[in-house]
Amino acid sequence: MRRKLVAAIVALVSLAVAATAIAQSLPRRLNLPNNWQPEGIAAGAGNALFVGSIPTGAVIRVDARTGRTRIVVAGRDGRAATGVKVVGNRLFVSGAGTGKAWVYNARTGRQLAAYQLAPAGADSFINDVVVTGRGAYFTDSRRNAIYRVPLDLSAARTINLSGIPLQAGNNLNGIVATRDGKSLIAVQTNAGALWRIDPATGRGTRIDLGSASVANGDGLLLSGRTLYVVRNRNNQIAVVNLQPDLSRGSVTRTIRSGNFDVPTTVARIGDRLYAVNARFGTTPSNSTRYWIARVAR
Repeated sequence: MRRKLVAAIVALVSLAVAATAIAQSLPRRLNLPNNWQPEGIAAGAGNALFVGSIPTGAVIRVDARTGRTRIVVAGRDGRAATGVKVVGNRLFVSGAGTGKAWVYNARTGRQLAAYQLAPAGADSFINDVVVTGRGAYFTDSRRNAIYRVPLDLSAARTINLSGIPLQAGNNLNGIVATRDGKSLIAVQTNAGALWRIDPATGRGTRIDLGSASVANGDGLLLSGRTLYVVRNRNNQIAVVNLQPDLSRGSVTRTIRSGNFDVPTTVARIGDRLYAVNARFGTTPSNSTRYWIARVAR
């Protein structure tokens, strides 16, 4: 029995040492093509990260271990890419000011569906997306609505929101869902607030953060009851511990990095977080550099 216990301890220590060695060998900064102008990032299978390009609608695949890149979706006129999510072999892309969204094959980049979510000509900014068992939900930072695209890629539905005061500027931005898909959580960038949204009715209820604010909140990542809120122009990620009923939350710590330059969204691979830097405020050019920053959870 004692020998088995010793062997088990040795094995656990070896695994911990190996995990630490792997983490230390991974690049802390993954470079994107110059002038990529990213905003959204999503984790795919293995070590794959997918990053969109705001002005072109292109999506690139990045290997988080090697930094190697491959363009999956080529840029096209009239397209844009902000929030991205990968589920299985599908890639869901928010279309920013176009008022549109697209679904692609995540391996080949073949378009599977295209949607005009906001009314043509409306002041709209399709910002982020989350996928549940009921469909893909897209936020609109300019309209008091979210949109659901069914998983069978049939017609999209507009869900009018209630209880969330619309303000000037960017409103709802990043969005995540609870494991059962019965509640959505979105951040209101200009108000620094978190909202729990009933996807069936569109009713929003503010999550009480006490005296804390998540102003400039952008991308969200939910892991259990821990919510990571990327605060873009603050160059930080707020870590929020949520109550089980989502009525309250407390900011328990803040993640910072010297590699942050207006991070917008974040993806998770194991114990690693990958934040993409949009570098808003930096004038883009063909020589402007963009990158993904790796930080620990």
